[in-house]
Amino acid sequence: MSIKPTRLNKGDTVAVIAPASPPNKENLKRGLKFVEDLGLNYKLGKSLYSEYGYLAGDDEARLSDLNEMFLDDEIKAIICAGGGYGTARIASALDYNAIKNNPKIFWGYSDITFLHTAIRQQTGLITFHGPMLASDIGKEGANQVSKDTFQQLFVPVELNYDSSISQIEELVPGSAEGPLVGGNLSLLSSSMGTPFEIDTKGKILLIEDINEEPRAVDRMLNQLYMAGKLQQSAGIIIGDFNNCVPERELSLSLEEVIDHYIQLAGRPALKGFNMGHCSPHIGVPLGATASMDTKEKTLYVESGIN
Repeated sequence: MSIKPTRLNKGDTVAVIAPASPPNKENLKRGLKFVEDLGLNYKLGKSLYSEYGYLAGDDEARLSDLNEMFLDDEIKAIICAGGGYGTARIASALDYNAIKNNPKIFWGYSDITFLHTAIRQQTGLITFHGPMLASDIGKEGANQVSKDTFQQLFVPVELNYDSSISQIEELVPGSAEGPLVGGNLSLLSSSMGTPFEIDTKGKILLIEDINEEPRAVDRMLNQLYMAGKLQQSAGIIIGDFNNCVPERELSLSLEEVIDHYIQLAGRPALKGFNMGHCSPHIGVPLGATASMDTKEKTLYVESGIN
């Protein structure tokens, strides 16, 4: 059974953490100003500015930040500064009982996908796949639509995504309903064979990625297909695949690769959603009930908050 976190109110305090890689400091500074502009206070994770190779501090430090922020009664939401690498390293040590007993908004995407999947499947908590403070919002010229997507944390609102937002294309006809799950394809494929393997049965699966050649997308989709994850889903939503272009002369195109596996899966499928490493980037609640209709080219997602 899904758990919806409580909505935010002006004056609330949110946590800003980096459970993966170190964020760009200048971008983060602008991102924190955005948090203030939302009428929120913030508390920074102790490891937010740490650097340990490609990680924002060692595993113990990043894990401690995440666990402590869920246990801190003052904190009403946890917003990730950025993605990168390393969240899977701390997934097995998270205090899932604490998370289940202290449900609150958790927001991020990209490498954060592993935590979205782990937290939802271990606790039932609805989490949010959306643009992050340093990676997206804090960039100069950040898209206002991406900023506006944070408003869903203050007022319960259903997402009605159609071709007025971006060009939607039908890949496999049909309609479907179920919880929305997924996120970054690389992280979904890396969950296979672990205690946090993505469960897609009866669910609408969202996939997106960045900087992966078609051959790599092929490998990951093939893994999900052979494991039954694509064909077990109720439907499939294709988000943004940013800069997923071949670096070699002999290559299938990204479109050919995606179409091959989507047709094999035979589940209702739509592509063209501004979800992922793109601008604008529309945030969505993972675990919330969703429905899709390829004839109408629409995706509806219920509010993820109480």
